[in-house]
Amino acid sequence: MLGGHRGGTCKARLRVKAGSCTAVSPNSGREAFGSRLGFVLSTAGAAIGLGNLWRFPWLVGMNGGGAFVLIYLAITLLVGIGLFMCEVSLGRATRCSSIGAFSKIRESWRPAGALGPLASFFALCFYSVVGGWVICYFFHSLAGFGSMTPSASAELFASLTSAPVLPLAFHGIFIGATMGICLKGVRDGIERFSTVMTPLLFVLVFLLALRALVLPGSGEGLRFYLVPDFSKVTAGTFRDALGQVFFSLSIGTGSILTYGSYLGKQENIPKLSAVVSLMDTAIAFMAGLIIFPVAFSYGFQPTAGMGLAFITLPAVFGEMPAGNLFGVLFFFLFLVAALTSSISYLETIVACLIEANGWGRRRAVILSGVAVFVLGCLSSLSLGPLRGLAVGGRNLFEALDWLAVAVFQPLAGMVIAILVGWVWGKRNALHEVTNGGEIRFRLGNAWVDIILKFIAPFLVGLIFLAGLSLI
Repeated sequence: MLGGHRGGTCKARLRVKAGSCTAVSPNSGREAFGSRLGFVLSTAGAAIGLGNLWRFPWLVGMNGGGAFVLIYLAITLLVGIGLFMCEVSLGRATRCSSIGAFSKIRESWRPAGALGPLASFFALCFYSVVGGWVICYFFHSLAGFGSMTPSASAELFASLTSAPVLPLAFHGIFIGATMGICLKGVRDGIERFSTVMTPLLFVLVFLLALRALVLPGSGEGLRFYLVPDFSKVTAGTFRDALGQVFFSLSIGTGSILTYGSYLGKQENIPKLSAVVSLMDTAIAFMAGLIIFPVAFSYGFQPTAGMGLAFITLPAVFGEMPAGNLFGVLFFFLFLVAALTSSISYLETIVACLIEANGWGRRRAVILSGVAVFVLGCLSSLSLGPLRGLAVGGRNLFEALDWLAVAVFQPLAGMVIAILVGWVWGKRNALHEVTNGGEIRFRLGNAWVDIILKFIAPFLVGLIFLAGLSLI
């Protein structure tokens, strides 16, 4: 079996099969990260994105504040890090992206390997539209929001999202930038971009959080954010927190598995997985330290939902001292985070196309990028001129979000946990994450026997059923 005892008694399973991952054996010239730091910053960048700065704060606001944060942190520690490590180890062991990795473990599971790339594709088709909004707001912030009222801010957001042309142009710019980075490859494109932008992202979040915390009245926002009120907890709170852990850590999209396939065999998977997961959680936590003190300081409600970043904050920036500078930094931070995640989504799709069809990187990037742009245009237009373009009662934008986050991601995550825990097995999984016994991993038995075999499939299965409105 794959990843057996040291000494290599299982080379047959490691051998590349004809027509499957034809260019991904260890000696075939497969691309790889140039350093441990490159992997950490690239993978952290993949995880840190709109889920941290946009989705996490509005879910906290809609679910009552501090109690949601506490539940989110508990699920990250209980399930999130374990599944993250699961994807990294599966990718590194097989040296394949999602589809090839599944087929190497067991050929009959090959179709299940497509769940992650499908999640990435559907996610990117609406994610890049939101990325286009961020670019537009960044330009607005450069011009200054002036004395924008909340009603004027809401009107600005509504006019942008419903416009027939402008959001398409910014969507095109965003996906074009994503394609440009992926065209340069793993080391010269993804790693080089991430090693500059991910540390910058942390610096900007820290500076913005410091600025927010010294605003008059920020204490009320901190109390809402940090003091749990369990009377506001419902079944939906647990569902949203579990779903947010998946979305934030990019679990089930194939991105982490693909990046794991570029990781060196000598690296410490448990330590790197914990570091990246905690970096991602830290950014989400600090995003709340920015948004809620600012919102409460200026009398805005935290329950603004998805419009919290695009409606509430521009009105705040128009009123607060040095608001223009604060606005520019915030939306630049927003843009960097969006790009680091979008390149991981596209790379997942590209890697699968290269392995499955033997294409060159340029062809795979261009064809997948164009497909994302076309479907993304339709999803954007479904918010405006093509409002009738709906699937199952949702406009196309909402339907893509639902398919990616509520259906394909949890389903892929559940399948990965079952594949590693029950099919690949504890012996092989622990052989991989301990580098053949060279690294001590005290929680190894619990990771496989408890988390992967039972807790993760059960909890993730609940997300999946909730996404289908069955519970």
